[in-house]
Amino acid sequence: MVENPFDVEIRVGNVLEADAFPEAEKSKMTKLWIDLGEYGEVQSAAQLDHHYEPAELEGRQVLCATTLGSVRIAGFKSEVLTVCVPGEEEYPVLVEPESDVPLGGLLF
Repeated sequence: MVENPFDVEIRVGNVLEADAFPEAEKSKMTKLWIDLGEYGEVQSAAQLDHHYEPAELEGRQVLCATTLGSVRIAGFKSEVLTVCVPGEEEYPVLVEPESDVPLGGLLF
């Protein structure tokens, strides 16, 4: 677990698969399987169904906080935090690179 927020690593990943996650306690959750290049494949759960259908997330590059540790949400192991900012009505909107960049790249 990270104690200093400046120690968080944020890396670029590609969404390989996305599925609705109705079992989660929070509404509008999505399960994500993300490729971080040389850092391997990881799973993430994010409240994205307010703005995105699972199918439209596949193939997108996203930013992932990779050093926060993992949590279990309704039996699903979420290993990274998918980086979002609040949009209208405070629902999460993805933070994405403007153009394709190498997978696993570190935000600086």
